[in-house]
Amino acid sequence: MNKSIRGRALTGTALALATATVLTACGGETSSSADTKSGKTTDATPAVAVKEPLVATFDGGLYILDGESLKLAKTIDLPGFNRVNPAGDKDHVMVSTDSGFRVLNATDQALTDIEYKGAKPGHVVRHAAKTVLFTDGTGEVNVFDPTALSSGKKPSGRTYTSAEAHHGVAIELADGNLVSTLGTEEKRTGALVLDRNNKEIARNENCPGVHGEAAAKNEAVGVGCEDGILIYQDGTFTKIDSPDDYGRIGNQAGSDASPVLLGDYKTDPDAELERPTRVSLIDTEKKKLRLVDLGTSYSFRSLARGPHGEALVLGTDGAIHVITPDTGKIEKKIPVVGEWQEPLDWQQARPTLFVRGHVAYVSEPGKKALHAIDLETGKKITSVTLPKSTNELSGVVAGH
Repeated sequence: MNKSIRGRALTGTALALATATVLTACGGETSSSADTKSGKTTDATPAVAVKEPLVATFDGGLYILDGESLKLAKTIDLPGFNRVNPAGDKDHVMVSTDSGFRVLNATDQALTDIEYKGAKPGHVVRHAAKTVLFTDGTGEVNVFDPTALSSGKKPSGRTYTSAEAHHGVAIELADGNLVSTLGTEEKRTGALVLDRNNKEIARNENCPGVHGEAAAKNEAVGVGCEDGILIYQDGTFTKIDSPDDYGRIGNQAGSDASPVLLGDYKTDPDAELERPTRVSLIDTEKKKLRLVDLGTSYSFRSLARGPHGEALVLGTDGAIHVITPDTGKIEKKIPVVGEWQEPLDWQQARPTLFVRGHVAYVSEPGKKALHAIDLETGKKITSVTLPKSTNELSGVVAGH
C-alpha cells in the first residue's frame, strides 16, 4: 500500500492502532473476531505527551509509543487480533475491528467515536491528500480528507459500492478518478476506473487474483495479479506479465520518488505457505518487470520504501536489504534483528518493517523488542523492550 514518507531521523510517525477482528489479510485470506466495543486505556506511566507516536499491536491490545524515544506512553486494552494503518494526518491511525474501521487519535492516546461500519474492513490507501477505505464484507469504498478527522466528527466524503463484495482495494487519483478492484468472494478479476460522478470510464479484467496496490512516480498505479501486475496511468491500463505462468505479485510498495514499484513474487499456487527469496521490481515507465534474488526469504510485512525511493526488504536473515530500484542492485544490508522464519498463520507475529522519513522501525517479537534504524548511516538509533511481544507496527504519517 502506498506510504507517504517524510522527516529526518526521528521526526514523525504515529501509528494509531486499535483493531479487533474479522480483519482481511493482506498476506492471507482468512480472518478472526473480537470485542471491539472495548478500548480501555491504562497508563504505563503517568500520561505524557508523545511526539509523532508509533502504535504496536499485541495479543489483547495496543501500545502507543513516543516516536523519538520509543518510550511506552499508553496501553489500550483491545481483545482480539488488531490491525492498524496510518490515517493520513499527523495525529490519527485507522484501526480495523470486527464492526468496521475505527479511528484512533494516537497523539491524544485514545480511540475516538469516528467509525466506518462494515464487516471485514480491508485495505487503507493514502494518496493525493485523500484516504480510501475498502470494506471487504460489503464492497463499500469510503474516500475522505484525513485532515478533517481533527474536527472529532466523521468527515464527509465520497462513497462507492462495488457490484459484489470481495477482498479489494481502491485509490483516488489527483484528478478525482477512482481506481477500484473487480471481483466476487470466490474470484477476483481486475480493476475499473470511475470518474468523479462514479461513472465507469475504463475497465480491465486481465488480472486474475487481483490484490494490493501501490502508486509510483507520475501517478502510475499498480495492482497485483497472479500472473504479473496491472498498471493504470494517464487513462490507460497496461498489463505487465510475470516471467512464470504463475508469478503472483500480491503486495507492493511505491514511492513518489521512483517510477519503479517494489513487489513480492511467488510461483507455487499450491503451497500452504511459500517463502520466496525473490522480489519484483516493476518499471512503470518502461513497462518491464525485473526479479531480484535476495538470498533470503521475507514476509508480506517486509516491504517498504526509503526517503530517496530506495526499495527496502526485511529478510529472514535479520537484515534490511537496500535495493536500487532502477538497477536491481542490492546496495547494502543493514543488520537489525536475529534470524527468523515466517509463521504458517498470517496472523502470527513476525518482525515487521515500518518506515517514516529516514528512519526504519523494526519489531522483534521473539525478544519483545522494537528498534529504530537510521537508513542513511545504517546505525541503530535506539531500542526498547516492551512488556509483551508485538505483531503489527505503524504510526502517524501526514501528507501523501
